[in-house]
Amino acid sequence: MNVAVSNEQVSDLIVSVSPLSLSTSITEVANLFLSDTHRELLCLPVVEQEHVVGTISRYAVMRIFLKPFGREIYGPRSVEQWMNKTPLLIDEHTDIDTASHYVHQHITNPITEDFVITRNAKYRGMGMVLSLLELLGQRAARRNQTLMVVNRNLKSSQTRLIQSEKMASLGQMVAGVAHEINTPLGYVSSNVELVRGFAQQIQAAVVVSHELVTALQEGVVDDSTLGDLIQTTNEQTQMILRDGMLDDLDTLFNDTFHGLEQISELVVSLRNFSRTDHANFVSVNINESIESALTIGRNILKQKAEIERVFADGVMVECVPSQINQVLLNVLTNAAQAIPNFGVIKITTRSHKNFVDIHIRDNGCGMPESVRKKIFDPFFTTKKVGEGTGLGLSISYQIIQQHNGLIEVKSIEGKGTEFVIRLPRKRVVNTESLTNN
Repeated sequence: MNVAVSNEQVSDLIVSVSPLSLSTSITEVANLFLSDTHRELLCLPVVEQEHVVGTISRYAVMRIFLKPFGREIYGPRSVEQWMNKTPLLIDEHTDIDTASHYVHQHITNPITEDFVITRNAKYRGMGMVLSLLELLGQRAARRNQTLMVVNRNLKSSQTRLIQSEKMASLGQMVAGVAHEINTPLGYVSSNVELVRGFAQQIQAAVVVSHELVTALQEGVVDDSTLGDLIQTTNEQTQMILRDGMLDDLDTLFNDTFHGLEQISELVVSLRNFSRTDHANFVSVNINESIESALTIGRNILKQKAEIERVFADGVMVECVPSQINQVLLNVLTNAAQAIPNFGVIKITTRSHKNFVDIHIRDNGCGMPESVRKKIFDPFFTTKKVGEGTGLGLSISYQIIQQHNGLIEVKSIEGKGTEFVIRLPRKRVVNTESLTNN
């Protein structure tokens, strides 16, 4: 991105200084340097017929006067003998960057020399090196401020892009997740209907039993009515016991709670996956992150592959969980889509001293080297138009980099692909080569 650069020119730095002539004496020059109007200048211009023929510096005058009897012997002499005959000359229309480069390349005594500003090769005024440096510093500060704004905007855009891709990935999972929720929801609903039927029968038995107890307590009913109540109560009770309703209720409740737990698990996984996080690093168990990603992608994965888990213990890392979940989901769904019919996806976690490795390997179609080299490039995809954004793996790569981690892919065409993700245990850890143990 280009950063706007101001168009200051050397003319902005002109200091109006009356030039010296070749006949000006050293003593006169010394007196000028001592005056208030010239106290900040390092040198004065010597001009003949509007053309600059040299400069005399404050440092040169000081060296003259430090000689034995320098003021008395050399003071009356003209500047011509002592002046710098190759001064720095810069046209007033020169831009600041060019002038700065010129001064840097040609200045011989940075502490003692200023430059002369000209117009059409004629004397225009003086320019102070310190003023040039100050202006460059101000421009650098403005550029730095602009770059900070650009960087903030870039980070904001990157965050929105990551969230957009996350929601796009989530959108692709919605139908599958809806199916996954409908399955337990279906038998929860069926179980509730059965329980309601059981409850009605139990309610009828309770009502009859209550009438019998009331009749016995009050003793006001005849034997025939009492017999009928006893018979009805017995029939209702026997029917409940014979049909095994009480045992079925326990099973139905267990199944219902299991279904509700599955729904809850899916909802929590969706919430964790879709929320926006801003560098909220926390310590998580990578095995649990993998299980969360498997839950979100369950509907796609179960149709394409058997999942094999080889999980190590002690795989805690400091990370932004939802971002790592997004990476894992992207890699897992890519693995499933690479399997033509039905295959195997093997997920292995390995614990090391300073980092944790995640290996996700499929026995799908693999990819040629020309494709493998590009899979992390933004917008690169081998899918048909409309089936992929080409951002999933690119954003995954950025996320792992931001975690000071590594992500690599190995693939053999026709045999399968393996992604290797390395995450440091602590937020700031030097990454190591994937070949090191």
